Amino acid sequence: MNLKIQIFSLLFSFFYGILFSFLINFHYQILFDKRKWIQIFFTMIFLLDMALLYFLILRIINDGRIHIYFYFMIFLGFYISFPILKKIRKK
Repeated sequence: MNLKIQIFSLLFSFFYGILFSFLINFHYQILFDKRKWIQIFFTMIFLLDMALLYFLILRIINDGRIHIYFYFMIFLGFYISFPILKKIRKK
C-alpha cells in the first residue's frame, strides 16, 4: 500500500470516529425506550451497520486492508469529538 492510500485511510478512519461519536449520541435517545427488546435490537442493528459501513468504505479505499493504527485513529476521532458535542449540547 503506498503512502497516499495510507494517509487517506488514516484520515477516513479519524473522521469515521467522529461520525461514529455523533451517531452514538443520536442513538442514545433510542436507549430510553422501556421495552428491553427494542433497545437490544436497535443497538445490534446500529453496531452491525456501523461496522459494515466502515469495512465497505475501507474496501473501496485500500482493498479492505486493515491495520491496527486505523483502529487507533477511529478511537482518536471518537474521543476528540467529545468537546465538540459538549458545545453543541449547551446551545
